[in-house]
Amino acid sequence: MAASSLFFFPETAASQTKTVQLFAHRGGAYEFDENTLSAFESSYNEGLRGFETDVRLSKDGELVIFHDASLERMTGQQGSIEELTSSELKAITTKKGNPILFLGELLDYFADKPGIYLELEMKTNEKHYPQEKLEQYCDQLYGMVMPKKPASSTYLFTSFDKRPLRYIKETYPDADMLFITSKPCSEETVRETLELGLNRLGCNLDGTSRASVKQAQEAGVLVSCWPGRSIEDFRLGVALGCDYLCSDVPVQVKRWADNHIKEVNIK
Repeated sequence: MAASSLFFFPETAASQTKTVQLFAHRGGAYEFDENTLSAFESSYNEGLRGFETDVRLSKDGELVIFHDASLERMTGQQGSIEELTSSELKAITTKKGNPILFLGELLDYFADKPGIYLELEMKTNEKHYPQEKLEQYCDQLYGMVMPKKPASSTYLFTSFDKRPLRYIKETYPDADMLFITSKPCSEETVRETLELGLNRLGCNLDGTSRASVKQAQEAGVLVSCWPGRSIEDFRLGVALGCDYLCSDVPVQVKRWADNHIKEVNIK
């Protein structure tokens, strides 16, 4: 049996082509130095047009691209983004020698590139982001992002934390958003998404079924699945009928998909 036929894609057996948005998690976390400008540039140059990243607020109020609560894994330094000033952060590099990326730099990079899909995960927690600071963060984030978004691009504000999603929904109703959960797609997670007034759900690939994805889509909810650590994860996500698929190996996935699943349009 050919590798490409291991999964049968029922929605694409007919003449209609299924479209799936592939996006590079942290710019391609397993292929490049995650969440650095170098990672996003490298993925873009390999043909990727979908990306995901994480946004935190420095001690002096600058928006910074960084996933972890601690600097240690990526930089070898102690502390967190929230505990250091932008000047202190600019003096730190990753273990691979790349500077810590600031949101403005990433937005400037994508500003002249049409048709980009970008997820901006709001890394807020109650310890560092009590309600007043959370609202400041959301206002600043929205205010920076939207003026620099190309008209043909889709920029989503995403989070596990329901607080920023509720605030942005109420304050900036034109914003596109996605609720992230560590649970699979189910009646429960679809209901949570709809209760937030949202129509996009980022859920765990493990435990998600074809039936649950169809039910979500019938309820008007677009489904994004994570994690995507391999080609096999991507193939499973396509077979489940997902609308968006996250990948830590996006270049590898795109090359494979371009050669093996012609019946699926990879954005």
